[in-house]
Amino acid sequence: MKLTIARLGHRGDGIAEGVYAPGTLPGEEVEGELQGDTLTDIRILTPSSSRVKPPCSHARTCGGCLMQHASDATVAEWKTAIVRGALEGQGLSAEVRPIITSPPRSRRRATLAARRTKGGVLMGFHLRASDTIAPVPNCQLLHPDLIAAFPALEALVKIGGSRTVEMTLAVTRTLTGADVVVTNAKPADAELQLDLARLVEAHGLARLTWNGEVVAQRTPPIIKLGAARVALPPAAFLQATEEGEAALLTLVREAVGPAKKIIDLFSGLGTFSLPLAQNAEVHAVENDVALLTALDKGFRLAEGLKRVTTDIRDLYRRPLEPDEFKGIDAVVIDPPRAGAEAQCHTLAKSKVPVIAMVSCNPVTFARDAKILVQGGYKLHWVQPVDQFRWSNHVELAALFTL
Repeated sequence: MKLTIARLGHRGDGIAEGVYAPGTLPGEEVEGELQGDTLTDIRILTPSSSRVKPPCSHARTCGGCLMQHASDATVAEWKTAIVRGALEGQGLSAEVRPIITSPPRSRRRATLAARRTKGGVLMGFHLRASDTIAPVPNCQLLHPDLIAAFPALEALVKIGGSRTVEMTLAVTRTLTGADVVVTNAKPADAELQLDLARLVEAHGLARLTWNGEVVAQRTPPIIKLGAARVALPPAAFLQATEEGEAALLTLVREAVGPAKKIIDLFSGLGTFSLPLAQNAEVHAVENDVALLTALDKGFRLAEGLKRVTTDIRDLYRRPLEPDEFKGIDAVVIDPPRAGAEAQCHTLAKSKVPVIAMVSCNPVTFARDAKILVQGGYKLHWVQPVDQFRWSNHVELAALFTL
């Protein structure tokens, strides 16, 4: 079957006449076998001028990146169009700024799959839509410090993995070393715990969490948020790249301007709360006790910050009510992928002058933005931010004023 690709879908597949063609680009003439609604065994007959040689040697085998065959400009245009499309779907219009993209080899956290083999260890990312693990020693996505931790991770698999059960290793780069969270591993008896502790020390890991329990810590894994140093709880959420985090913080600062009293909803570890506290009093609201505890400790150990208070609260079941925003100059809201529909309904009635919203899902962002606009807010600008380079994910920040 021959097709000419018309456009890219949200998952990065080329689309033509209702057929999905993975790894193709608009304008390309392609040929392949049709299986259901997907073209397989694809041959590119006429390549697009936007097609490039993948920068990573693992691009053809690894399922971690979808778009390395496309130029940076093509990916930027595609992701920006996803944001525009989400806004248009809700009847919204605003300035959509040029996308900010994190550089290659900048991801500071990753989740790897691994298992023992006859010859040693197999560790890497899964092939696309497959359980097969592809090793990625030359990954162009991960920060070099994560690649440097691979020998330690492989050593963990050798002593704590099996040939029948796949382990998961989540590794995060911190100022004090790699923080590693391992699941689906052998139970850690006394002997194994001793071996794991020795391995952590020998490889300079910061901490090792094994099947949900911290089994060894050489030093607390520390990250810097503004003037504060925060100890990372195990498996805590962290922005994917330092560059992306810095971009989002710059945008949030631009949005809140000279605000002196700020509420930070879904505050997490204090990604925005702690840096904003250099100039404003901040009230951080989050449902995860460990994250808020880390935020509060980081604030108390820092110098020169305005007052930061915290509130443990499930904003899905119990959003802040309009009267709780009295006297507040600005709100920062950074919800999970599901968005913050309930909170936006009460926020729309709040009379807060400024709202800075950060989102990792353009679709739920647009839904929530419409609620605010219908409540009397104006959406001024939307800034796409690409921390997940070569993937189909895109984040954004936006400014609303009453």
